Amino acid sequence: MSQPFYGEALRQRLADNLNAFERRALTGGARQAAVALTVVPLSAAPLSGTDAEATVVLTRRALGLRRHSGQWALPGGRLDAGETVQQAALRELDEEVGLRVDENDVLGLLDDFVTRSDFHITPVVVWGRDWEPRPDPNEVASVHRVPFEELLDNDNLLISEGHESDRPLLALSILDTTVFSPTAAILHQFAEVALLGRSTRVAHYEQPRFAWS
Repeated sequence: MSQPFYGEALRQRLADNLNAFERRALTGGARQAAVALTVVPLSAAPLSGTDAEATVVLTRRALGLRRHSGQWALPGGRLDAGETVQQAALRELDEEVGLRVDENDVLGLLDDFVTRSDFHITPVVVWGRDWEPRPDPNEVASVHRVPFEELLDNDNLLISEGHESDRPLLALSILDTTVFSPTAAILHQFAEVALLGRSTRVAHYEQPRFAWS
């Protein structure tokens, strides 16, 4: 794949690949949730005449949260009554990091992922824009942008066995840290499906023991 610069050509490529992908809607998980996997340009302003690098928005959850405090996550949460997954993802994106877009900016959906903590997550791929992050301190400790190049680097993909389960554990070495599943699995499927046009599945990957509750 050529250098993933942020722009209309990339938006069309992502939309086409997601449209061609036969996503799997899974059953299970008592709590329906959606996450926004949002494409934005790198925050640093590019030099005149150059293109901005494409990135994905990632957050670090606030330490005071009852569930999954301090963990790496995509903006998202439970569906409100009557909401679609698209509406829930966009609402959470606005509430958590202050990025407001509309449903015309939804590019597609990835496979559902049922977590150990009994959430049924639908990842919604969103086309964003450059913005000044305004994280909700009650939910978000910090906001980060992950360059596509880090998601596409096979050396950053960590798969291991024997973590209190017969399922393999998937993690990503990005942002000078380690991000675990389910967030890592969703990011990996995004790279494989939306960027590379593959039909890679990730719902079978395990999560670390600290993320089970």
